[in-house]
Amino acid sequence: MSPAPDERDRIRSAMDRILAGTPEHSNGALTIVALAMEAQVPRNALTQRHLDLKNEFYDKVRARGQMPDSEKRLRKQIVKLKELRDKDAEELAQLRADVQGLVRAVNQLSLENQQLRTELAAPRGRLRVLPTQPHPPAPYGLST
Repeated sequence: MSPAPDERDRIRSAMDRILAGTPEHSNGALTIVALAMEAQVPRNALTQRHLDLKNEFYDKVRARGQMPDSEKRLRKQIVKLKELRDKDAEELAQLRADVQGLVRAVNQLSLENQQLRTELAAPRGRLRVLPTQPHPPAPYGLST
């Protein structure tokens, strides 16, 4: 599908209206989507056919000391991601400390387990047989 012959002119007019704060067909956001809506052209007209106009739009936005909405969103996302990365780093440090404690506990329990196994396997030097039934008392004067 070939572009309309006045497509570039419509994009430039839409750019002027958005930058002037008087959009007619969009919400006036400083984005390519809003620019395409304002110019009543498909978005790919700016992202594929008229990259120079897209770049010109962003250059004009920056020249006015403003930041495109897409850049604002990305900057906010970067801040959130940095916060998440810091939280993850703290959690990772705690987990590493926990692992060291758990390794010490496992080593201690392994040593105790080995000691108990050695004690169980060792022959007993003294065996005492316990009576299974009590003996009747000896008559007076007799000892067993």
